[in-house]
Formats: sequence, C-alpha cells, structure tokens
Amino acid sequence: MIELAGLIKDWGQALGFQQVGIANIHLDEHEQHLLNWLKDGLHGEMEYMSSHGIRRSRPQELVSGTLRVISLRMDYLPPEPNAVTTVLNNPERGYISRYALGRDYHKVLRKRLQQLATRIEQAIGKFAYRAFVDSAPVLEKALGQQAGLGWIGKHTNLINRQAGSWFFLGELYTDLPLPPDQPSSAHCGDCMACLDICPTAAIIAPYRLDARRCISYLTIELRSSIPTELRPLIGNRIYGCDDCQLVCPWNRFARHSQETDFHPRHNLDNTKLTTLFAWSEQAFLKYTEGSPIRRIGYLCWLRNIAVALGNALATGHRHSDIEDQTILVNALQARADHPSPLVREHVQWALQQQKGNVPS
Repeated sequence: MIELAGLIKDWGQALGFQQVGIANIHLDEHEQHLLNWLKDGLHGEMEYMSSHGIRRSRPQELVSGTLRVISLRMDYLPPEPNAVTTVLNNPERGYISRYALGRDYHKVLRKRLQQLATRIEQAIGKFAYRAFVDSAPVLEKALGQQAGLGWIGKHTNLINRQAGSWFFLGELYTDLPLPPDQPSSAHCGDCMACLDICPTAAIIAPYRLDARRCISYLTIELRSSIPTELRPLIGNRIYGCDDCQLVCPWNRFARHSQETDFHPRHNLDNTKLTTLFAWSEQAFLKYTEGSPIRRIGYLCWLRNIAVALGNALATGHRHSDIEDQTILVNALQARADHPSPLVREHVQWALQQQKGNVPS
C-alpha cells in the first residue's frame, strides 16, 4: 500500500493535478465546526448544507466501506492579460471570479478523477471508489487539510504554502487502506488581511464566514433579492468575489494554470456591464455553455448586473463622463419593464443610484 500510494500520486500529477494526498476519514473537529456554523444559521438559504446531516463530515456514512480519501488539487488561476485590479477599479466593467472564466471545473476534474481510478484498476484490479468534485455532501477542504494539501485559512479557503489558494479540489473515496499523509498545520499567523479587505465584512471572525453577507453567496447561491444594504458594497462583482484571495500573502507563490480549459472565454475577464446586460437569454445560454456561470440562470445574471450598473452610476461622477452615464441609464431603462419582478426591482434600485451624479 505504501508503494501504491506513491504510484497514485505520480499518476495524479501526470493527469494534471498539482498535488495528491491521502486523508484519513476522522473529521471530528471539522464536524463540530460545521454543526456550530449551521446552528447559527450562517449558511443562509443553502439548505443543502444541512440536509444530509453528518454524512458530509463522515465519509464512511456517505459511501459505505470508505477507508481513505484521495484528495487532489488543480491550479486554476488564468493568465492575466487584463489585470484583476484594473477590472475591479473600473466600475463599468463586470468582474467575474477567476474560477468561473473558463470551462466548468466539475467536468474537467471529474474526467481526470475517472482516469486516475481507471489507472489504479489497471494496476491492482477492481476496487471500490466514488469520485466527487464539489457535487455531494463532502467536506472537501477538511479532507484536503487531512491529506496535507494545505490548511483552512481565516477566510475558510484552503491555502498551500507553495501554491497559495487558487486551486480546485477533487476526491476519490476508496476502500483501499492506503497510508494517510500528515495533516497540514496552519500558517496564517497574525495576518488579518482577508478580514480587513472583505467588501461586506462577511468574515466575521477568523475561520468564521457569514455566507449571508458573502458576495459569492449573494451573486451565486441566493435566488431572491439581494439585501438593499449590501448592494452598494458589491461594486462591479457580478459573479463571485476574489478579494480575500487577492490580498492573501501566500498567493505570491500561486502559479498560473496551464490548463487551457480554465483560461477566459468570450472576453469575460474584461467586458463592459452594458454589453453583458444586453445579452438575450439565448445569448446568455450560448456564451455560458460549459461554464459554471450558467447555474445561476439568466434572471439572476441580470439581477447581478443591474446592481453593478447601479453602483457604476453611484460612482460615475468620479470615474466616467456624462455620456457614459447616459449609456448606463439607457441600458437599465431598456430592462425597466422586464417580465421578472426580481429583475425589475433591481433595475429600479439601480436607476435610483444616478441621483446627484448626472446633471438634469
């Protein structure tokens, strides 16, 4: 089993994973953290976080017979022809979280995990396994820490000393009694950069995230109206948020992904809000085909962009000329009578943000 573990790590890296580790399945401390988080209601409307009970933190109850979890990470940070800060600082451009600019990571990693399982079968014969990529009640970050891939930082993302945090995780639950790796120790120290930078103060304490305030939750998981008091804080982030990763000092060691599947498509790393807002539903489906963005649906896409356009109007007197402001207003007014009450509400809010910024 020691020899097999080494081979699995070699095969995983040959398939494009940057690191492979083996985790034991004892997650007692992480389970208690999860239960406390759920008890305090910090998961918002993400009912799936609680619906599976303790199977999320007990791999052997999710997949009977599981003895070990093979945990793998794959870098996704794309090359930056359009610098992140340049887009974030331009209120008329839409910012999309770096993980969602290319092909849906679920598909990419799941295919590689299956290839790894097939390679193991070729070596030892049939064995029991299940592959997961953020697609089941799995404590993937806890398992990643147990497998030595990194530690859970104060922003609740997994951090690796040599690679930062810009990576995806995938798992193979298996009945193979492989020797587990040593869990990673924490190295955040006294740093509070992620707490200080969070636009909505969603990281309410080290290692404690209030998802109800998190921009990723608000723009991706939430299907109803975005709370009014949080809308101005979202800025031009229309799908997810990377601020806590952008300021993490460990990400100076992050490397750009060599996976072309994760490189930006359709210029989504630097597109005008008005262009994105003008997409028909057919255009939305076309340009988000094979992308994780599609999961939020067209109406939430328009909702998010309307908020960003409103924020652009609110800051327009500092960043744009009057003609640009007129373009933003016209784009919003074109959706003012949208059939969806959700879209109409956010458009009306956005139009109200122009007051005091555009001369009559």
